[in-house]
Amino acid sequence: MYWLLMLMTLSLLGLIAMGIYFEIRPLSKPVNAPRWLKGTVGINLLTFVGAQIGLLFLGMGEVMAEPATTEVAREISVGMGLAIIGIGLPTAFSTIAAGIAVGPVGAASLAVITEKPEMFGRTLVYLGLAEGIAIYGLIVTILLLGKLG
Repeated sequence: MYWLLMLMTLSLLGLIAMGIYFEIRPLSKPVNAPRWLKGTVGINLLTFVGAQIGLLFLGMGEVMAEPATTEVAREISVGMGLAIIGIGLPTAFSTIAAGIAVGPVGAASLAVITEKPEMFGRTLVYLGLAEGIAIYGLIVTILLLGKLG
C-alpha cells in the first residue's frame, strides 16, 4: 500500500511541477505547444486517478479485515438524540444568519473600498460584526453541551 501512496505523491508532484512550469513559461498559442505536453499531463492524471482507485480498494480491504472492537457503546435514547439536535440548532441558524449578513455587507464594503481606500479598516469592523453572529451561536452551543453532560 505504501507504493501506491508513493505513486500518488510522485504524480501530484509532477502535476505541481507542470503548473509551476506553465506559470513561469505560459503558452502563447495552443499551436506552439510542446508535443510532450498532452501526453505528460494525461499520464500524470491517469496515474493519480488509478492510484487513488487502487488505494481505495486496498484500503477498504484492510479496514474490513480489522477485528471488531469489544468496547461497549452507550445507548442513546430518543430524548438524548433530540437534545443533541436541539443543541446544534443555534450554530446552524447563526451560521446561516452570518452568511446572509456577510453577503450584502461584503458587497457594500467592496464598493466603498473602490471609491475610498482609506475606509478599509472600518469596513473590516463591519464584516467582523457580521461574522460574529456565527461565533455567538457556537458559544451558545458549547454552553448547552456543558449543561447536557
